[in-house]
Amino acid sequence: MIQKIVLSLFLIIPLSVAVSKAQNTFVSNGATISFFSSTPVEDIEGVSKNGLSALDVNTGDIVFKVKNTTFQFKKKLMQEHFNENYMESDRYPFSEFKGKINDPGKLRNDGTYQCMVSGVLTVHGVAKSYTAPVKITVNNGAITASCTFKVKTADHDIEVPTIVIKNIAETLDIKVAAIYQAKTP
Repeated sequence: MIQKIVLSLFLIIPLSVAVSKAQNTFVSNGATISFFSSTPVEDIEGVSKNGLSALDVNTGDIVFKVKNTTFQFKKKLMQEHFNENYMESDRYPFSEFKGKINDPGKLRNDGTYQCMVSGVLTVHGVAKSYTAPVKITVNNGAITASCTFKVKTADHDIEVPTIVIKNIAETLDIKVAAIYQAKTP
């Protein structure tokens, strides 16, 4: 009888830890990531609704990853130039952010919170640290997050040919929005 109880504990404890850990991890399989470039000559916007993200509400660790070829543009030629000339998507297929949200403890309770996120954004093979405000809403086990920040193309070694330098802004507005659900074990 004692052996059955001990065996049961060895099976139940790791399972309960795994379930507990899974309830602290939230995932988003369709995060929207966009960038906007505005100049007097032309506005350019690229949008991907295929970003992947994971958030640990215990530690505040957060990661975003997007395949560069999933960005869509109003003009097909913009998309081609983006992938072939600027992002070199064959060579650098993904852009990624790995960071941490400050004060993650409050993310376990329903409410809307203004937090800061700090981490490293890797674009075009170049990693750079960023800190930005993030709005997070927790509602009945679902979490939504949105963030806006600026990125200089030169900071990520993205070269803009002089022939189109007036068409592309030096600094891009980046927007990220994700809806998270608890990860199931």
